[in-house]
Amino acid sequence: MIEPIARVRIELQEIEPPLWRRVDVPLSSTLLALHDIIQATVGWTDSHLFEFVVGDRRYGEPFPDDEIFERKVYKAAGIRLRTLIERGIERLLYVYDFGDGWRHDVVIEEVRDGEPDIDYPAFVAGERRCPPEDVGGVPGFMRFLEAALNPFHNEHEEMLTWYGKPFDPDDIDERYVRMALSTVAARRRGALMRHRANMGRRRT
Repeated sequence: MIEPIARVRIELQEIEPPLWRRVDVPLSSTLLALHDIIQATVGWTDSHLFEFVVGDRRYGEPFPDDEIFERKVYKAAGIRLRTLIERGIERLLYVYDFGDGWRHDVVIEEVRDGEPDIDYPAFVAGERRCPPEDVGGVPGFMRFLEAALNPFHNEHEEMLTWYGKPFDPDDIDERYVRMALSTVAARRRGALMRHRANMGRRRT
């Protein structure tokens, strides 16, 4: 089936050299689905809260405490990428892990018809490995890199033990990214098939 897709570039702020990914995303994806896609594409483990900031609105998982702090959060599952594009939105802010505060620029580069033989979302390109979870945000990641990449650093062994293996900042582990995205695509394909089956039963 041919469906419209958006080519989306995701770049982690304040990291040099740039850490970025490019992925083709169906326009029918909700922001909750886009969260799953970003997690799989960048390499996070979905262990923390998230939100999208679109203009003056925030989308995520609303909690009762949000109203206490006068912080209105809309459901990420309640709006689709297509709707945002129709409203002229070309750039979103994606925040992951409110403690470490990872902020990502999400830019819609183009919209076009997808290929009939490709299951979307689909990985396109990217550079630089994702920081470890709970590393302490950008400052903590810089300290981690300094120690992990220098065998003469007095915290080198400690950092590698904490991380669990050597850290190559240039290896994005593309094989894992493609596998993770294929899992997201398979889950989405199953949901679409169930939806179509239900629609067929209603017509009969």
